[in-house]
Amino acid sequence: MPGPSKLVVGVDVPWVMSWSGEAIIGAAPCRTVGGRLALMQASDPGSGKPQYSKNHLVRQRLTIARMLCPMCGEPTKENDRWTQIAARRCAGQLRARGGQVRADIADDRVMIDAGSIAPLHRRCVDRSMKYCPHLRASDDVMVMRFPREWLVLPLLVKSETGDGVAVAFLQLCGITQTIDRRWRTETTA
Repeated sequence: MPGPSKLVVGVDVPWVMSWSGEAIIGAAPCRTVGGRLALMQASDPGSGKPQYSKNHLVRQRLTIARMLCPMCGEPTKENDRWTQIAARRCAGQLRARGGQVRADIADDRVMIDAGSIAPLHRRCVDRSMKYCPHLRASDDVMVMRFPREWLVLPLLVKSETGDGVAVAFLQLCGITQTIDRRWRTETTA
């Protein structure tokens, strides 16, 4: 059994990070997704070694469901939500990939696809950019304010036994006020 780490969760290692001492324990109803079936993982942050680039299943869903900062684990406020790595996609592109985007959002509405990463506090963005070698080396980093409106898309996995599906992670997409004129041209041509 792994011993406790000297690294501080939420300071040296992101709160959302998985640790080697936290085994995946199967699927069960989970409060992070309104009682739906979801993949579950033991919770013992700081046990063993941090599994960088591997989010803890339950903590990831909590960050999205409760708008908790993935770095420190504390709630973010509407005026202090920032994203570091996010792709601009039109709602139609997300729909084409199987995303369950609300019907009232036009195909040409620009979305900020943050993937499985909830917005961070600005101070946590700055800290992670200073200390995380992955973020410092990435050409995809673009710090921007997260939109005030968003939607959450469940990322599902199919059961190996039976016909069921379970939620693995939650995908977060910010809704901008921008329309992508190119998307309108491509989809109507």
